[in-house]
Amino acid sequence: MVPALAHLRPREETIIDPSTVLVQIEQHLAAGLATDWATRAYTDVAIHVVRERLSQLPPNDLQARLVVAGFTLAPFVPDGDADDIEQSCATCMYFDAHRPWCDLPELMLPVRAEWSCILWRI
Repeated sequence: MVPALAHLRPREETIIDPSTVLVQIEQHLAAGLATDWATRAYTDVAIHVVRERLSQLPPNDLQARLVVAGFTLAPFVPDGDADDIEQSCATCMYFDAHRPWCDLPELMLPVRAEWSCILWRI
């Protein structure tokens, strides 16, 4: 299976500029796009459900991907224990800091370090 937005991956042959997509994402979120950010995918079952939903979306439906993945412009900070880790793209195992990029196969999007989504993992 081809990753959802692999055509955006920064390479020499890329037609779509990742920085343009980054700006589009930021504009959607800043404009108040309602995402599913509150329901965190902490269990294997929840992760599978979200990844399956993402894989069913059309490859170019950026807004739907943001909604399903629960993107936010700021890190998610869990309520409760003071030892909880702030959940941002920069601290996620899928984050490639050299680009910056989310390497989760169902997303494959440019991201900013301070953003977050419900599929955050360390």
